[in-house]
Amino acid sequence: MSSIEIHPRASAVSVDNENLNVQLDDGRTVSVPLSWFPRLLKASTDQRQNFRLIGRGEGIHWPEIDEDLSVAGLLAGRHPPTTRT
Repeated sequence: MSSIEIHPRASAVSVDNENLNVQLDDGRTVSVPLSWFPRLLKASTDQRQNFRLIGRGEGIHWPEIDEDLSVAGLLAGRHPPTTRT
């Protein structure tokens, strides 16, 4: 039996004062607290809204705060170490 890997990609992103919400192309939505991502938590509203999807939706990049997150990492529940600010 062969193994098929499915790699969901982000199709939409929204960030509010408490959560990062990522809509996936397979219909799921992942919501993660901003406290997991100190750079996003400390960023201004404008900085949080200035992002782009990278790798055809495999990741999200915020250029003003130099933050990159992968969809695979979000789904796995991984977040950056607390020393990263």
